Amino acid sequence: MREAVIVSTARTPIGKAYRGAFNATTAPALGGHAISAALGRAGIDPAEVEDVVMGCALQQGTAAGNIARTSLVRAGLPVTVSGQSIDRQCSSGMMAISIAAKQIISDGMDVTIGAGVESISTNQSPAAFSISDPWIEENKPALYMTMLETAETVSERYGVSREAQDRYAAQSQARTHAAQQAGRYDDEIVPMTAVMKMQDKETGAVSEHEVTLDKDEGNRPSTTFETLQGLQPVFKDGQVIKEGKYITAGNASQLSDGASASVLMEAKEAERRGLQPLGAYRGIA
Repeated sequence: MREAVIVSTARTPIGKAYRGAFNATTAPALGGHAISAALGRAGIDPAEVEDVVMGCALQQGTAAGNIARTSLVRAGLPVTVSGQSIDRQCSSGMMAISIAAKQIISDGMDVTIGAGVESISTNQSPAAFSISDPWIEENKPALYMTMLETAETVSERYGVSREAQDRYAAQSQARTHAAQQAGRYDDEIVPMTAVMKMQDKETGAVSEHEVTLDKDEGNRPSTTFETLQGLQPVFKDGQVIKEGKYITAGNASQLSDGASASVLMEAKEAERRGLQPLGAYRGIA
């Protein structure tokens, strides 16, 4: 039986949306950077790739028009390589890995790429909009539920207290800082140079600055449970609930820009090339 293994992986640092290093970097640029780096680490000719599967939850703005295809071309792969874009919201990247593996196991491909990208800064803006369906708004409004409202609903339904979330958030901040200090993320991150836009608070003037990001943005090592307890809930006036009780700017995920890519290969082909797998796809038991 054919088996799919991951032979290399690479990712950009995670940028803070709107105010971070990648606030003016397009989705294809982020995706292309990760794909190119992953292929380089595996020493694989880009022309050997048979399919690129990329997950993206906001396929609008710079991610419109088949983001997998635009990213692979941006990465320097030949136009003969196909690409497909997947939207399963927060699990889009994982779904892309799964499909890329199944292309190898079931469809006879030898080399595929599973990837994910999100550029909130360039995709979630007034210039990139979506239009809702009136019937869904009237009959199934929860389909358009925001992530903040989802988190509030889950907290209420399953009894996840504000205290538990704040304690977990403080622990996560501390662990992230410790991991960064120990260099635990260094092997997976490929630094990226970008042009960052900055706005002067007093004059409103926007300037551009070249920056090189080599670690994830957003971590605040000084965060404590006590400081998190002092923050006010951010959610108000939703479709299902009217006011939040649980989710704050301190215990919620930040909005981010970044991309990651993995090269998958048929196990016997990887062995023939002397490539040591990082992992294997086993599917759902």
